[in-house]
Amino acid sequence: SPNFVLTPHQGEFDKAFPDAKGSRIEQAQHMAEKLNCHIVLKGAETIITAPNGKVVTNTHAAPWLATAGSGDVLAGLITGLAAQNMPIFEACCAGTWIHGACALAFGPYLVASDLVDILPQVMRSLAVIE
Repeated sequence: SPNFVLTPHQGEFDKAFPDAKGSRIEQAQHMAEKLNCHIVLKGAETIITAPNGKVVTNTHAAPWLATAGSGDVLAGLITGLAAQNMPIFEACCAGTWIHGACALAFGPYLVASDLVDILPQVMRSLAVIE
């Protein structure tokens, strides 16, 4: 379903799709089209692909996101945005960017719950005040 989102890191992607060929972008794009879903391939450069061929890369992140549970927080962010009627591709892009913003705002040595704790502060910093 085009409303389905996979959020693997490269190791998980390689295990799930051992025959995927090409660059990371080509691999993610091919599998998104083949499976008719969105893929958020996490990494230093996170690749967000849609089944219609759209691709965005996100580098707004921090290396300390590579911690247990961080991907679950990302999935929750994407789901929360989609539940508010944001289109799935845009929810993947926005959720990934916000996830990175939370990590950058918190700093090194975070655990996944720290991302949740700092989320309100990050969201307030993004609010447009007139």
